[in-house]
Amino acid sequence: MQSAPDLFSRRPYWAKRFGVAQVLPRTRAEMDALGWDTCDVVLVTGDAYIDHPAFGMALIGRLLEAQGFRVGILAQPNWLADSHMPAGQPAVPRVDSFLELGRPNLFFGVTAGNMDSLVNQYTSDKKPRSDDAYTPNAEPNRRPSRATIVYTQRCREAFPDVPVVIGGIEASLRRIAHYDYWSDKVRRSVLLDSGADLLVYGNAERQIVEIAHRLGRGEAIDTLTDIRGTAFRAARNRSPRPEFSELDSTHVDMPGPLAPPANPYATEEERVAAGGVGAAADGGGQLLPLRRKTPKLDRERTVVRVPSYDDVRRDPVLYAHASRVLHLESNPGNARAIVQSHGDFDLWINPPPLPLTTPEMDRIYELPYTRAPHPDYGNARIPAYDMIKLSITIQRGCFGGCSFCSITEHEGRIIQNRSEDSIIRELERVRDTVPGFTGHITDLGGPTANMYRLACTSREIEAACRRPSCVFPEICENLGTNHAPLIALYKRARAVKGIKKITIGSGVRYDLAVRSPEYVKELVTHHVGGYLKIAPEHISEGPLSMMMKPGIGAYDRFKELFDRYSKEAGKEQYLIPYFIAAHPGTTDDDMLELALWLKQNGFRADQVQAFLPSPMASATTMYHTGKNPLRKVKHDGGDVFTPKSSKQRRLHKAFLRYHDPDNWPILREALGRMGRQDLIGPAAVQLVPWQQPLGWQPKVGKTYAERMDARKQGGGAGTGQRPKPKRGALLTQHTGLPPRPGTKHTKHTKHTTSAATATHAGGTQRTGPGDRPRSKKR
Repeated sequence: MQSAPDLFSRRPYWAKRFGVAQVLPRTRAEMDALGWDTCDVVLVTGDAYIDHPAFGMALIGRLLEAQGFRVGILAQPNWLADSHMPAGQPAVPRVDSFLELGRPNLFFGVTAGNMDSLVNQYTSDKKPRSDDAYTPNAEPNRRPSRATIVYTQRCREAFPDVPVVIGGIEASLRRIAHYDYWSDKVRRSVLLDSGADLLVYGNAERQIVEIAHRLGRGEAIDTLTDIRGTAFRAARNRSPRPEFSELDSTHVDMPGPLAPPANPYATEEERVAAGGVGAAADGGGQLLPLRRKTPKLDRERTVVRVPSYDDVRRDPVLYAHASRVLHLESNPGNARAIVQSHGDFDLWINPPPLPLTTPEMDRIYELPYTRAPHPDYGNARIPAYDMIKLSITIQRGCFGGCSFCSITEHEGRIIQNRSEDSIIRELERVRDTVPGFTGHITDLGGPTANMYRLACTSREIEAACRRPSCVFPEICENLGTNHAPLIALYKRARAVKGIKKITIGSGVRYDLAVRSPEYVKELVTHHVGGYLKIAPEHISEGPLSMMMKPGIGAYDRFKELFDRYSKEAGKEQYLIPYFIAAHPGTTDDDMLELALWLKQNGFRADQVQAFLPSPMASATTMYHTGKNPLRKVKHDGGDVFTPKSSKQRRLHKAFLRYHDPDNWPILREALGRMGRQDLIGPAAVQLVPWQQPLGWQPKVGKTYAERMDARKQGGGAGTGQRPKPKRGALLTQHTGLPPRPGTKHTKHTKHTTSAATATHAGGTQRTGPGDRPRSKKR
């Protein structure tokens, strides 16, 4: 694999003489206090400004500051109409907030925040969320939908001549023509829709540093076409990089006939109208190429042309083909540039950035963060900060490649690690500087708890590999699975003075963990706070193969080790498995099998969500096209069943909450339709009873907030709400603790094990800076 210049090897920009800011300025008054007349870079984010490396804009801002640039942050700027407009007057876009820090000398950096703005605002059922964990006091509606587009437009209105660079999870996963679940259509690259000058994808440290220094030297933004990990637009059929050879994507992966055979007697106009050869030049349909031998080209100077935006919008098979090619070209060791036409423009996507080295990771995470929200927020509670303020990132990336997850697409599949010394130094800083620290560290992890220092045993094989996952369908024989460095880190971290307890909050990849019983013993004995999250996702082979997840046998082996070492340690501890409802490839029979497994094992989910098709994920391609991009895509064959209707998605969620009386009617109807009336009745082996509970009423006509209020007040029978459970009686994700010795058990609980279960929206971003403050996983 190539090497990149050290991230901190460049000569600092001249403004380094201003020194380090206590916090990056959000207002003109803060700039004046620092002695700045202007900012070199202004970062715009949809999140509150929290000066902590888990928040993307803080990390990028501090990194640019370390390079010598003056950086300001516009956090959750007001993009709406002027609040003083008379009632009934048409809305006028407000740019006042975007003028606050003045004209940046180099560029605006725009991100929607740590989450895709639509994932942040809507559930998998497209219902508005009632709060925003990245906002003070969780206040909703503090960022616009499609925030990257809106913020870019406001920056243009404020300063039309200033370059705009977009990035973050929203831009990263929408860098190519993509299916948008919320509008149910294929949208253009967000670079085209926003009108920005440049898009950076992934974690973007290498890209943003190079962009800043080159603009600082006076280079024009439209000349920055050779930076890895960026996307830019160019005039159609006028290559901005003439040294590159173009390769049609059908040489990378042949999707089969893309159009019916041409009529040899048709006129040119008829062929164009039919999408034949004459139309191909205009981005329409294509014929099967006669020459199938892939030309030998220099990979570093080759661009792969995938079907155009118009093609993938028109033909689901071409969409699946383009998605497959994009994922094949994702290894920074061998990826080629990709080009896709969008009308009059070509969208160029350069190969992914090279992974950061351990010394670079150390320096990034040891920049002078305050590790706290901006002082202007006062005592406001920011849930996302509460979740991570006592956690420490030890790695990045994930080689799991789960089809519904966005980690690999954003952070890459090569694990980037911090050194043990750097992690210990951060532990000591948390101990010494975080107000109210009691000695409990809530996580040493990242996207996955136990991929620290795991890598391919051969750099040559790693650089040439094109597999989407190192652990599916089996763990690759070239993958090192030695957990000894992680065990050593745990032991050293526990020995730090003042550290009383370290729990692991990131999800454990249990198929890797069973390769190292020593790791499982260390984890279970010292680092489980009563519950441990893992993610089987399902138990049936059909959906698991579409998810690229291991079989349930790996879960059983891990549970056996977990129970054994918990018993040896004299601790009562429980696994919390996560499951996905309505994932592509999942049938009603699959969900019934899972429901029966849940009941047999005594698991009860309190809140569940169905699969959420996030942009660019392979499972989203399955959802949209009905094709499986994990294999060669064809018009005839390779179809994937996907539960799409609201009724079927509700049913699949109901199977996960089989114990809720509100779900019994829909489950009884489904069991009757499936010929499984034998599962209706009062026996322990049956799924649901014949009748509703006495006094039961459905939850109708109440908002989510009203239902939550009623639950807090302990609403019971006749209110349409579940009664507030007694501690130790019901064991779910929210009731929390297992029965204590001497606790009176209800008749009901003798059939349940002391465990909890939760499901999540498959595909939501769980990628460090792109993570919603829910359970981390993998």
